[in-house]
Amino acid sequence: MAMIPYDDRDGFIWFDGKLVPWREAKVHFLTHALHYGSGVFEGIRAYGGHIFKLKEHCQRLLEGCKTMDMKITFTLDDISNACLESLKANKIVDGYLRPLAWRGAEQMGVSAQQSKIHLAVAAWEWPNYFSAEAREKGIRLKTAKWRRPAPDTAPVHAKACGLYMICTISKHDAENSGYADSLMLDYRGRVAELTGANFFMVKNGDIHTPDPDCFLDGITRRTVIDLAKKNGIKVIERAIMPEELKDADECFASGTAAEITPIGGIDDMVFKVGPVTRLLREQYEKLVRTPG
Repeated sequence: MAMIPYDDRDGFIWFDGKLVPWREAKVHFLTHALHYGSGVFEGIRAYGGHIFKLKEHCQRLLEGCKTMDMKITFTLDDISNACLESLKANKIVDGYLRPLAWRGAEQMGVSAQQSKIHLAVAAWEWPNYFSAEAREKGIRLKTAKWRRPAPDTAPVHAKACGLYMICTISKHDAENSGYADSLMLDYRGRVAELTGANFFMVKNGDIHTPDPDCFLDGITRRTVIDLAKKNGIKVIERAIMPEELKDADECFASGTAAEITPIGGIDDMVFKVGPVTRLLREQYEKLVRTPG
């Protein structure tokens, strides 16, 4: 099936305070964010017409704008309502939302303090991030050559557009090698995350996950940790070295797009989809479809 280009679809996009026809939601060539990566975004899921963790995502967008020195005029309620309007206008029941704040074309150059901060939200129907077969058997990962940067070299705790440059080239490399995604290490050589999801491993019934000191502490990640603790499963946040992975009983990824996806292999290592992963995935899928 041919992919439908994202700039040539029916529907509406919420753009700077109003809904505009999908194909008319455009920006100028000299938009600062296009040249310098000065944007912050969110990925949000809707299930059964209910947007999961909407306020948390919108708050993180605002915090990211602050980190990026982007003086956005839209409030938390403005962004939340924009998401709800986008969902309704496009008649989405189960889908994905993409709010994006960015610096416009009012000023060009590294300095852009006179540029307006724009905001838009798109919503569309979207299937699972990984295939049904991959979600059942587990995805295969290739260790990336690119590493997550140190926290004093980039705004690592913001969901900033520019930080995903190395994710794209790492994922492309993995896909071209027959893998589903990449496992990224951090600047110290420790296990960090996937290109768009957090990483967990299970050993002797306990869950171990990297301490997010140089990458995004995902909203889904925190949800998974809460679910694990409610089920009496011990969660240990710590530095994980790559050589430890061979001793894991299970591995899985979490993210708004990935949801909870088992990992069936990393490089030449193979893992089974185990009971902890299945339990948390089942409970997560139930939680996201529970309004409130």
